[in-house]
Amino acid sequence: MNKPMRRVAVFCGLLILALLVRVNWVQFVQADELANHEDNRRVRIEQFAHPRGDIIVDGEPITGSVETEGSDFRYARTYTDGPMWAPVTGFASQAFGSNLLENVEDDVLSGTDDRLFFNNTIDMFTGEDQRGGNVVTTLNAAAQEAAYNGLLEAGQGDDTAKGAVVAIDPRTGAILAAASTPSYDPSSFAGNGESDSEAWTALDKENDPDDPMLNRALRATYPPGSTFKIVTAAAALENGRVDDIDESSQTEYDNPFQLPDSTTEISSQAGAACDEPSMREALVLSCNSTFLGLSHDVGNEEMISTAEDFGFNEEQFLPVRAEASVYPEDDDPGNAMAGIGQASNRATPLQMAMVAAAVANNGTLMEPYMVDELVAPNLSTIERHEPQELSQPLSPENAQLLQEAMESVVSEGSSRDAASIDGVRVGGKTGTAQNGEGNANNPFAWFISYAITDDGSPVAVAVVVEDAGAERDQISGSDLAAPIAGDVMRAVLDGEN
Repeated sequence: MNKPMRRVAVFCGLLILALLVRVNWVQFVQADELANHEDNRRVRIEQFAHPRGDIIVDGEPITGSVETEGSDFRYARTYTDGPMWAPVTGFASQAFGSNLLENVEDDVLSGTDDRLFFNNTIDMFTGEDQRGGNVVTTLNAAAQEAAYNGLLEAGQGDDTAKGAVVAIDPRTGAILAAASTPSYDPSSFAGNGESDSEAWTALDKENDPDDPMLNRALRATYPPGSTFKIVTAAAALENGRVDDIDESSQTEYDNPFQLPDSTTEISSQAGAACDEPSMREALVLSCNSTFLGLSHDVGNEEMISTAEDFGFNEEQFLPVRAEASVYPEDDDPGNAMAGIGQASNRATPLQMAMVAAAVANNGTLMEPYMVDELVAPNLSTIERHEPQELSQPLSPENAQLLQEAMESVVSEGSSRDAASIDGVRVGGKTGTAQNGEGNANNPFAWFISYAITDDGSPVAVAVVVEDAGAERDQISGSDLAAPIAGDVMRAVLDGEN
């Protein structure tokens, strides 16, 4: 073979070798990535080629599947009471993907999870269509309904209040309710037609400034306001700054309180009644001066440590991701207001429910979760969640002292009529958090609470009402948020009985 022919042969051989390398790389190395790529239409067609498994609440499905016509997607997702459950289920859309439980548990719901191999093999031999498994949640339908309807009713006139509710079983960490308003119906864009696109576009924040697709229960953070005083009180108790909640000499601070390295003075709404209060009285009266002083004396490092013991500064996975709440980690004097839930202090409703739950559970914070078990189509359990302790932000002794103080807040404070429950110990804390530069916008109304029976605490709740269309002087945690918390607690207690 002459020299030019050899060169051509070698060159062609190198091309064939490169082609073989590339084919093997695509088939073996990139196989999983390409098979699961968001732009791989075959994957989404397969996802909707058979009915999805269901998301279960109290033994009943809140999702379903319906056969479609005129599309290569055979089944579309349906939802029962979609707007009420959207902060839990999320959506599964032929055109727009999925989120929340529909996304996190997609392998089980779509039937592609490796743990469903035996079930799928049996279906193949029997000629049955592949079926998805079910996701059994910890949610309480009555509590969710009370939370969602309470937020709807909090709106003034025809307006729907913006806000959120989270309820937790302090004994286990099980999420009992996660409601957010305004909400949306995931069924409205579950397909891939023109009407689905229109519904999706209408929900975009650019087209709807109320942002109905924002999960305010898990993904929005707010200044927690005076509800954070429970964390500051816990830090003072745990660090020995206070050991008697009825001894006023341990909580004597100037009222108004001058912020460190500043000429700014912060007063308390209760006025002179906050001059020499005990910790119990300071919580009932919500004395800013007392908790600014305690936060300053405890010190930034210990305040950060206590906040993080309650769950701040870390994302939570339920398994749905919840936004991290933020307690500022620097020692800037401008952050002094963080001790009363202002400045750059930010919390999700989930986080503040965790704070109430830890106090109610005698100082033990359980890891929050909303999926109890995953179930195969043949109803066999493929995974079950076991409750786990997350942290111990309070000793049992200090937790019980804080319970006494929080129960005084309800029995002696403005939330008494809304939150009290006959025959049950109820503790709580109101909050009205400043909003915007110089508090220019309407404040946020907060209430956190728990109920304790002879069997421990079955429920802790956090409610935030972001905007109810009310006049500024009508906005308070006791008026807007506490009634919702009371209804949620009663719904859970009724179920326990």
